Amino acid sequence: MKNWVKLNLYYLGKSKKHQIFRFKRWDSSLEKILKHTVFNEKYEEIGYIKEIFGPVKLPFISIKTLPGHVFNPDDVLYAKFR
Repeated sequence: MKNWVKLNLYYLGKSKKHQIFRFKRWDSSLEKILKHTVFNEKYEEIGYIKEIFGPVKLPFISIKTLPGHVFNPDDVLYAKFR
């Protein structure tokens, strides 16, 4: 069974290789999303979560997008657990 988790994120910008976000609301159970695939509202794969870093209460995440994928910062993003 696949579980979808809506990522409540605020877009900060792009680094050299990743899209950088900050969580609007953090729950320690979200730590398991590291290295999981990220999808947009149409459930199209856009990349994966490369890193979680920063303050413990409201961390940042970096998402490595797929090559050739046009990233829209206004998309609602989801992670999938298997």
